[in-house]
Amino acid sequence: MNPRRLQGIAAVAMAMVMLLTCLAPASRVAARNVDLSTVPDRQTVQLTIYNSEDLTLVRETRAISFSEGANPLQFSWANTLIDSSSVQLRFLTHEGDLEVLDTTYPHDKPQMLYWNVNSEFDGEAKVEISYFTSGISWSADYVAIANTDETEMRIESFVRVHNNSGEDYEDAEVRLVVGTINLVEKIAQLARRSMAQVTGDPRLQAQMRPAAARQMMVRGTSMEMAADSAASGPAPKQVIKEGLSEYFIYTIEGRETVPTGWSKRLRSFDAESAPFKVEYRYRPQQYGHQLVRLYLLTNDETSNLGETPLPDGVVRVFRKRDGGGLSFVGNVSIPYVPIGDKMELNLGVDPEVIFELRKEKTFRDELWMQLHGANVFRKVGGNIEIEPRSSVAGWDEHTIFAERLRNFTGRAISVEIRRTFGGHVEVRPLDGLAAKNHDYNTVEFKAEIATGETKDLRYEHIQKQGHNAKQNNVTIID
Repeated sequence: MNPRRLQGIAAVAMAMVMLLTCLAPASRVAARNVDLSTVPDRQTVQLTIYNSEDLTLVRETRAISFSEGANPLQFSWANTLIDSSSVQLRFLTHEGDLEVLDTTYPHDKPQMLYWNVNSEFDGEAKVEISYFTSGISWSADYVAIANTDETEMRIESFVRVHNNSGEDYEDAEVRLVVGTINLVEKIAQLARRSMAQVTGDPRLQAQMRPAAARQMMVRGTSMEMAADSAASGPAPKQVIKEGLSEYFIYTIEGRETVPTGWSKRLRSFDAESAPFKVEYRYRPQQYGHQLVRLYLLTNDETSNLGETPLPDGVVRVFRKRDGGGLSFVGNVSIPYVPIGDKMELNLGVDPEVIFELRKEKTFRDELWMQLHGANVFRKVGGNIEIEPRSSVAGWDEHTIFAERLRNFTGRAISVEIRRTFGGHVEVRPLDGLAAKNHDYNTVEFKAEIATGETKDLRYEHIQKQGHNAKQNNVTIID
């Protein structure tokens, strides 16, 4: 038979030809010839796309006419990335009258299999063919538009489905999964193996035959649970969210046609007025040695969000201008944001806020001396002087720092500064500066800087050295 793909092929990169012929062995019930040279159109197609791995579960249904007796059924997937071990045939109607007697992988025809189906009746039955494939993925992107006062923003969320499977998918139900999959072996690697290599090696046969569903778990929930069908309605397109265990499934409402080689952008949700806060931060270990501006909001109901986790993606941030129109603020990559967690949009350095780290003064005190061995006697002008052998054993090194901030924006700003120190350190805030311990070796300062103001956030840093050092942490003192 011809293994080339025929029109009406099922899911991801699948080339399927189903032909029923009278090829049954003599020992079996004789089957009548059934003309299926024209493959019947698929009735439904469902794609469940997992983003943490290059993996898509494809389910399709077709109406097939069977004859009483043995019915050979051919399935081929030339030039696709289907995992051959995952292909399954299931009868949705007449389950008691239909049975798969055996499955054969022809040694001379790679990427093909035959099901030998025994039928107890003449007539039509609805079947489902499912398998895993690679080559289809999805990504999330967002558009955030802040108001002129930078207090609220509108957030538009989109998902983009990328089809590089080599197969067109017409009128498919699309489901997008946020979760973690642990694969024993990558699906793409399985798919690229030649069945010609597998057929002659019993060890490879044993490895390839088990269903791929046994090779993966999604946070303890089987793939089959994740793939249970969900009803979806017609356009306009929306996204239905379902929570299963510790991951979510996004079901795009209606049906979508995603041709191979194309990416299709679908709307996920809109949040009309999500409140947020602007904060300036200096955290060298997180943002580098620069003061950065952030938009801070929370994925919860108060922010008109919180229905689902937010997938990782790119946020394009704009701000409304007083005279009309929008100004582009920047592109920000965000990680996965669970429900209730904060979403931080790092907009980088603000040229209207100048930050300088200044060192005003250094000195030492609390010196400890250590004596070593016998004293040295010297004769000076007829007198004997004793000079002990000694060295400095400990001291306190004081440095007064000033974090100088100049605010040239048109509004007051909130500033947070975190400084991490090593060893035994004491920090004394000066000039009424608010300070607290963020962790055992990090101090956090917060301040408000009025518009047009230049302000020094001053503190004294006391490094305990040698004998004076008793512990390895930072203490704030009055």
